[in-house]
Amino acid sequence: MKILYCGDVVGQSGRRAVIDHVPTLRRELDLDFVIVNAENAAHGFGLTGKICQGFYDIGVDAITTGNHVWDQREIIDYIARDPRLLRPLNYPEGTPGRGWNIYDVAGGAKIMVAQVMGRLFMDPLDDPFAGVDIALLNKRLGHGVAAIIVDIHCEATSEKMSMGHYLDGRVSAVIGTHSHVPTADAQILPGGTAYQTDAGMCGDYDSVIGMVKDGAISRFLKKIPSARLQPALGEATLCAVYIETDDASGLARVVAPLRRGGRLASCTPQGG
Repeated sequence: MKILYCGDVVGQSGRRAVIDHVPTLRRELDLDFVIVNAENAAHGFGLTGKICQGFYDIGVDAITTGNHVWDQREIIDYIARDPRLLRPLNYPEGTPGRGWNIYDVAGGAKIMVAQVMGRLFMDPLDDPFAGVDIALLNKRLGHGVAAIIVDIHCEATSEKMSMGHYLDGRVSAVIGTHSHVPTADAQILPGGTAYQTDAGMCGDYDSVIGMVKDGAISRFLKKIPSARLQPALGEATLCAVYIETDDASGLARVVAPLRRGGRLASCTPQGG
């Protein structure tokens, strides 16, 4: 199975990068499934049902979120009605929405997508390690699900790496989101799980993690309240991780960064 995982979409320019590039990438790479983290898609804070539908219309199959999932209040009611939209599974019991789901792929295969949120320097949610264990109960690669992809939305690289090694051999890939900076450690772990600490963002990199530079810098220079941060509007780079899984085992055969457009150097998986 060929899967593309696009990092955090930031504002209008990030949305435009996804809309412009995903249909082409689906054709070029013969993708079976596309996942997008969209927690910053609505002017940098949260997302809306309209944004979700716009992504589905151009070939996105599932959307993950993170700590900004509730920033747009309308999503609280919407998320329960949209099985393709996920929030971290370790939110407390009773939180709207779902943290994982299983989706059909063309040809009859099934893929599981799950998301957890870390706790270091983040909101104090339930244990992400125990939560993902519960989500994976009775689910085995190659036995009912052809691939399992886990997004860990997390500040600390150590927590992301720990999750990758904890799930090694049990899932197809563990991909980090949240920092908006693509890391250079794409690899297949010893047990066969693809891993990258952070996919990066789909946003304008002439910015501070997707936000207009002056406003962000001002927060470090002055310890006084400042205006709400605004997304940068220049051409975005689409940052993603490309994963190929083995049809029999569900483990990874290929993992590689992918970048298109904007300021960062383009990078296409070999053979793509």
